[in-house]
Amino acid sequence: MQKRLSQQTVLLSACALLITACGSNTTNSSPNNTPNTTNTSNTISIGIAAAQTSNVALLGQEQVAGAKIAEKYFNDQGGINGTPIKLVFQDTAGDEAGAINAFQSLINKDKVVGIVGPTLSQQAFSADPVAERAKVPVLGPSNTAKGIPEIGDYVARVSVPVSVVAPNAVKAALKQNPNIKRVAVFFAQNDAFSKSETEIFQKTVKDQGLELVTVQKFQTTDTDFQSQATNAINLKPDLVIISGLAADGGNLVRQLRELGYKGLIIGGNGLNTSNLFPVCKALCEGVLIAQAYSPEHPGEINAAFRKAYVDQFKKEPPQFSAQAFTAVQVYVDALKALDNKSKVSQLQLPQLRTELNKQILAGQYKTPLGEISFTPVGEVVQKDFYVAQIKMEKDGSQGKFAFLK
Repeated sequence: MQKRLSQQTVLLSACALLITACGSNTTNSSPNNTPNTTNTSNTISIGIAAAQTSNVALLGQEQVAGAKIAEKYFNDQGGINGTPIKLVFQDTAGDEAGAINAFQSLINKDKVVGIVGPTLSQQAFSADPVAERAKVPVLGPSNTAKGIPEIGDYVARVSVPVSVVAPNAVKAALKQNPNIKRVAVFFAQNDAFSKSETEIFQKTVKDQGLELVTVQKFQTTDTDFQSQATNAINLKPDLVIISGLAADGGNLVRQLRELGYKGLIIGGNGLNTSNLFPVCKALCEGVLIAQAYSPEHPGEINAAFRKAYVDQFKKEPPQFSAQAFTAVQVYVDALKALDNKSKVSQLQLPQLRTELNKQILAGQYKTPLGEISFTPVGEVVQKDFYVAQIKMEKDGSQGKFAFLK
């Protein structure tokens, strides 16, 4: 069913557009109704709203890296039928206010055609409605909580929902150790995604006929997990599942191991980054994490992305970088398709944003994630998924994600 805005929201949006049209003095205005797209420098601006600071920066920095590789790659390929793209970066930090401010700046000051972001689902629930009211397309690169595409008609995501990906990790753990019976779950109670993800993990545990012996809560800002870890270990779990972010999740993994837990550990999507390795070092060894991306996925675009990432960073690209690259690619491919039908340079910015949103949802894209498309409500359709296990050097200096067959 197509999503509907309330009459009140439509009225507010209309008023906002009227105010903008009557009161704007920016250099992006179009005097005498001359058609104009995003700015006067003959580029097409796409916004990147990612967490470059705060405890979420370990994830956001990977998204920035993937987006910058995409910018260079697609401009080297000719941009939008000869017109370069320009990525405009705004730091969302790690909270809702930061994401809202970033979105408002990208929409009203930077005049972007669309936005990639924000980093966290928690932020998306607050910031995406800002874009929805302004009728600006949003592509969530890492927003996997339930209900994200349903925020509005202009909201979609390239990140598959946690309900699809997370159960694969539990099945992989059972394949490695069929004797698993007792499971302890940890989750960050102040993070919307972690709360959504842990519900999926807990349901999967029960669906697999396993015993959920304890559910321990923490904050993403915590560094001391001695109490929760001890409580769980005393119940003798065979498997531990953690939903949190890289810094807190890595510290929890480390403290569980230091306290003597020897069983398998599953990390959720927030731990799905090599930035986890410096946190738990050698004790990261063996953590299982379900993946929506593999560097070894066949395809020309992934090979190009992988090479560019390895050349620059001397390591394999992580999922968060691949998804950010993919989100930029979707905008580029959709803009090219739209330009072939109706020159984007001849469209006023509000019309361009609306037509671009329609084109995004109608397209099919061959990306580093594989072939993807979107449902009418903006949910990504993807076929290929993986599970990786962290392998660390004995001294903890380096590590990698080893993909399981």
